[in-house]
Amino acid sequence: MILTKVTTGSILLAKPSLLGDTHFQRSVILITKYSKKGIVGFITNKPLTHTISEILPEVNDEYLIYNGGPVEQESLYFLHTRPDLIPNSIKVSQSVYWGGDFDKVSDLIISKQIHSQEIKFFLGYTGWDYDQLHSEINEDSWIVQNLSEIDSLIKDNTNSIWKNSLNNLGGKYQIWANAPENPNYN
Repeated sequence: MILTKVTTGSILLAKPSLLGDTHFQRSVILITKYSKKGIVGFITNKPLTHTISEILPEVNDEYLIYNGGPVEQESLYFLHTRPDLIPNSIKVSQSVYWGGDFDKVSDLIISKQIHSQEIKFFLGYTGWDYDQLHSEINEDSWIVQNLSEIDSLIKDNTNSIWKNSLNNLGGKYQIWANAPENPNYN
C-alpha cells in the first residue's frame, strides 16, 4: 500500500526518476529515525563486496555488508531482529531494531547464536532534514509504504527487494519493476 506520510519504520522505494543517482537508484530504504530534527534510514538492498569477517577475522561466516547510504560511510551500523540478545537496541518496528551493544553482537556471531538472516550490517546511512525528504517525496522521487513483514528487509540478501516491492504494488509499478536498469537497453 502506498502512503503519503513517513514515520519510523516506513519504507522508501526509489522511483525510476532517480535514474543515474548511484546511491539511490533502485533503492529500498528503511527509515529508522523520523523527527523534525532529522531523518535517518538505511539502504537495505545494495550489498558491497565487504563481509563482516574483514572487521572480525574470527568470524567464519560470510555476513555481507551493505551500502547504507552516503553519510558516514566509514562507520558500521546494523539492523536486527534479536532485541532479546542485543542490549541497547532501538525499536524501529514490531520486528526490526537498530544498533545495540556491538561487543555483544560480535560474541553472538562468533558463538553462532545469531544468524545472517537475523542481522544486516551497513557502511554509512542515509539522512535528510525534515523539509528535504518531504520535498523529494513531493517531487515524486520516492514511494512511501509500510511492509507488513518488515523483517524481510533483514532476511533478504538479494538485490531483488526493489523489484519485488514494486511488483507487489501492481499496475504501472510492475512495468517499472521489469524495466532494465539502464533504459537505453530497452
